[in-house]
Amino acid sequence: MRSFLLFVLLFCSLGVDLSGQGLIARTEPANWWVGMHNPRVQVLFYGDNMGDWQPATSYPGVTIERTIRVSNNNYLFVDLLLAPDVAPGEVPFLFFKDEMETITTTWPIWPRAQTAEQRVGFDNSDALYLITPDRFANGDPRNDAVAGMREQPDRNKRGGRHGGDIAGMRQHLDYIKEMGFTAIWVNPLLENDMEDYSYHGYSTTDFYRVDPRFGSNEEYRQLAAEASSKGIKLIMDMIVNHCGLRHWWMEDLPTPDWINTFPTYTQTNHRKTVLQDPHAAAIDRQIFSDGWFVPTMPDLNQRNPLLAKYLIQNTVWWVEYLGLAGIRMDTYPYPDENFMAEWTKEVMAEYPLLNIVGEEWFENPAIVAYWQRGKQNANGYTSYLPSLMDFPLQQAVVRALNEDEAFKAGWITAYEMLAMDFLYAAPDDLVVFPDNHDMSRIYAQVGEDQDLFRMAIVYFLTIRGIPQLYYGTEVLMSNPASADHGDIRADFPGGWAGDQVNAFTGAGLTKEQQAAKDFVRQLLHWRQTATAVHTGKLTHFLPQNGSYVYFRYDTAQKVMVIFNKNKTATDLDLTPYAELLHGMKTGKDVLTGKTYPLSGTLALPGRATLVLEVK
Repeated sequence: MRSFLLFVLLFCSLGVDLSGQGLIARTEPANWWVGMHNPRVQVLFYGDNMGDWQPATSYPGVTIERTIRVSNNNYLFVDLLLAPDVAPGEVPFLFFKDEMETITTTWPIWPRAQTAEQRVGFDNSDALYLITPDRFANGDPRNDAVAGMREQPDRNKRGGRHGGDIAGMRQHLDYIKEMGFTAIWVNPLLENDMEDYSYHGYSTTDFYRVDPRFGSNEEYRQLAAEASSKGIKLIMDMIVNHCGLRHWWMEDLPTPDWINTFPTYTQTNHRKTVLQDPHAAAIDRQIFSDGWFVPTMPDLNQRNPLLAKYLIQNTVWWVEYLGLAGIRMDTYPYPDENFMAEWTKEVMAEYPLLNIVGEEWFENPAIVAYWQRGKQNANGYTSYLPSLMDFPLQQAVVRALNEDEAFKAGWITAYEMLAMDFLYAAPDDLVVFPDNHDMSRIYAQVGEDQDLFRMAIVYFLTIRGIPQLYYGTEVLMSNPASADHGDIRADFPGGWAGDQVNAFTGAGLTKEQQAAKDFVRQLLHWRQTATAVHTGKLTHFLPQNGSYVYFRYDTAQKVMVIFNKNKTATDLDLTPYAELLHGMKTGKDVLTGKTYPLSGTLALPGRATLVLEVK
């Protein structure tokens, strides 16, 4: 036995890579990095009867702490400890059984491009541009159809693949920068090898592979690097609640409890209050968390410690591989809530300056606030999530814009929702938005009224929080006659060869579309240096006679934002705003350059929106 172990060590030291002689079908993660905060990593080896083999390595600084075998003998999990001074290189692994039977492979450890402290996340100074990659721009038509993939392209199909890809985004980074956006949130790019609706991106079939119809892992990394060189941060859309029914492990699950199942198919009840409800029945909580989102999205059991580790490591891998500035986590409350606390805690421990925003689509801010870091919850639940999508405010503002003014309707709807900020541990850290990829376009939500559209854009770009706009919002993309997601996520004009309208260049845009684009660009560029809007205080005043006013201010700048929803000109009495206008004589509109005197009354044109820098 001693001679055999010496042989093992000698063989490992040679660094021979026979790729497991074909027996190792998958190694996940495929690599790791030196100098990580957490020195431990768990490697999954998958292949025929991998559980029969015993791993060994003699690489300096790499210790095999534990080998884990599960009920499915095709899986082998190996826990590694990486020393602080471990050197980058190819770690040789030798797997043996029955003494002289061996297979070998290598597993790389890479140097880090930057330390965790250098990875700064997106913040209030940023403006996020949300992109559905399949519908933005087709930069490489050669990858539209990929042999062996279950769904082929069909641009005439609303729910089909249209061909947008990573190359299309890379080719239009200058457009994004020129518009004034400083970060891009990209809907999922990982493999979705499903029969249909695969462009959607939320039915992952491989957590470590970019869908080849979008490009490759390396192209994703090039997108991140090129965006960073232009001052644009990258936010990755992630999902840990579920995978796609065609995920590779669904045909050969590691353990019986890898997926949440019931005696018969059970869908989540979507009742998000049950986790906070002190009176909720246990079965209702279970169905919410463990029920499947839809029949094609198996619900992952994050209470399984191996799966939990897998998902956390996968997140860290992508942050490190891409150099991410942030994560948008899909369906944040649906997975096991204790796992989500641990997932967020571990990711933030590895990257203290990263930002993560969770999706909790609910109209009540008390439910959304439950998930934010620093919130003291009645049931003792502790979250580590920095940010959430502010769905309550989005819905309130749309109602306020569409409602006729009344004691309990109109601007007061938005005012009173903003007043609920006392529920949040950090309301300034929320992400605010007029629309996104799952709801009707904001231009459609306000009845394609251009004045109301401008009010919505000004509101979300000047209110507290981190603003996000959806691709095409800047050119009035709309879906007035349909709520179909294929129409909401329509192709960006000019993203395909032969498009008659090109929103990137402006060719073929209507007068109204060009005006909207110029308006959004002007406001975004002003916002880049508007410190009062980034981190300043917010004071709003009760709406009066169809008008609504709030101030953003810090020691260097004071901004007065005024909305007049009346169709006719209105004289705004400035007396109520004396506490913030004291000593201020004029206000210059950042949108028109016009200067307004700030005494007595202010004559507002009908449907006016003013953003005044007051002095």
